[in-house]
Amino acid sequence: MNYKITFLTLFLFSGLSFFSQAWKTYPYTPAGSLISFPLDEGRHTAEPSEWWYTIGHVTGATTGKHYSYMLTYFYYPYGSTIDGFRILNISDDDNLVFNDEMKLLSYDTLDTTQVNISASLFGGGTEFWRNKHNISGAVLPFEYEIQAISAYVSLDLEYNTIKKPLILGDSGYLFQGASDYTYYYSETGIDISGTITYNGITENISGLGWIDRQYGSLNPSSGTKYEWFAVQLSNGMDINLWNIFTQENTIPNDDKYRIFSAYINDSTQYTTSDFELERLSFAYTPDNQKCYAQSWRLTSPINNVDLVITTLYSNSEVQSPFRFYEGATTISGTINGVTVTGKGFAELLHSYEIPDITIAGDSIWNSSIPFNWQLNNPDEGNPLTYKLEYSTDNQNTFSDITNNLTDTTFTWNTNQFSNGDTFWLKVSGLSIDGTIVGSTIKKITYNDGLNVQEYGNSQLSIFPNPASEYITVTAKGVQKISIMDVNGKLIRSMTNVVSPTEINVKDLDTGTYFITVFTAKGKISRKLVIQ
Repeated sequence: MNYKITFLTLFLFSGLSFFSQAWKTYPYTPAGSLISFPLDEGRHTAEPSEWWYTIGHVTGATTGKHYSYMLTYFYYPYGSTIDGFRILNISDDDNLVFNDEMKLLSYDTLDTTQVNISASLFGGGTEFWRNKHNISGAVLPFEYEIQAISAYVSLDLEYNTIKKPLILGDSGYLFQGASDYTYYYSETGIDISGTITYNGITENISGLGWIDRQYGSLNPSSGTKYEWFAVQLSNGMDINLWNIFTQENTIPNDDKYRIFSAYINDSTQYTTSDFELERLSFAYTPDNQKCYAQSWRLTSPINNVDLVITTLYSNSEVQSPFRFYEGATTISGTINGVTVTGKGFAELLHSYEIPDITIAGDSIWNSSIPFNWQLNNPDEGNPLTYKLEYSTDNQNTFSDITNNLTDTTFTWNTNQFSNGDTFWLKVSGLSIDGTIVGSTIKKITYNDGLNVQEYGNSQLSIFPNPASEYITVTAKGVQKISIMDVNGKLIRSMTNVVSPTEINVKDLDTGTYFITVFTAKGKISRKLVIQ
């Protein structure tokens, strides 16, 4: 797999105390970066899309309750009065209760030199996110104060960043998806203090936060589908992780679609596309309109990453301004063979469809002919296995033929049918956990028109096989020849054939095909290998 790794290294000029605070000053520009602080914490008037995003895991000092939240301010003007919108989610993680609220807003203040946001919400209320200042009025670098209130929660927070910012892709500028660019950095380690009011109870809180800052052409509301993760591990490593899907639901092996950016410590961070993300489970929303992944296995050879990321609970879907999943996660696994645990967040804009399957070929069949089917909506995030069943009582009951297939072809060697018997073939595609299932059924008539004694192997010759340029087909009474791929797609059909006949196969891709010879007595299919 192709990958890129970039290490940001700072020199240790003196003691650890000096080193750990060397970056915590304004102005600050990480080496080799296009990002500068505090300037790039402010609004970028030349960029079409921008947002300020923060998440936190906090614990109440009085109740001992565990909460997680997400707060985001979008600059996305519409008309003359709407400057964007705010989303505020709050989760009671002990009782698995999720509340979300979106409000349109206008910005009273949106500073271009530092983070200083003052927003008036439509329907009433004012909120802010800004740099903290000391008693002399001087800005405190990488420290913030936030106040936000929804119908469900009131937050009055103080943030103190304790880890050097993570600059994605080294420079902080990268491409995402087919055509979008973004400037991007994260503050992955933030001490949170302050108060929360939830269900009428106000209490002090403390916990761990994260800030994501993006500005550029990428816009989550424009249709780009992705799965994004914030990962904060017990060994101090943090990971900002993306899988971005194409319109065809693939995830190319390209750093525009596969982004793994890691903070190791204040002297080392890197960005790579050399990782795998395997979906382990899925869940439908209560209205069954969306299906999101709920558990993933993340592996990467760099630092021998092997983690399982699991959502805390499935019903954490934001409804407006568009539907997507946003919720807390738990993490377990190993880094370089050492056990770690962690917390994080998942933002999921990619939902999974019910498999749409078509059974190929006609409805006349015998056991010499393989079943072939095609998946019309493949999704790289959800590789399916297939199950075949049959019914002889008009679909009232089905019996198993086989299951756990990964190919879309299967030869059923059975002798239970006689000429003219009918049955219903059912092909089902299933996700790894069986949550996502799609099936199709086709009525089949058995016809043993290919009498083996009269029209058997000795009566059909395909040479050479494997082939690369030409094949010669010799068959008694041949009328028609067709070639299909393993998905049941018809590649070539020839009528009025005279035996023997030469067929040019130079234009066929390397792989396995099925060639079917039709005669007055029936048809017979064989595998054809092109190399």
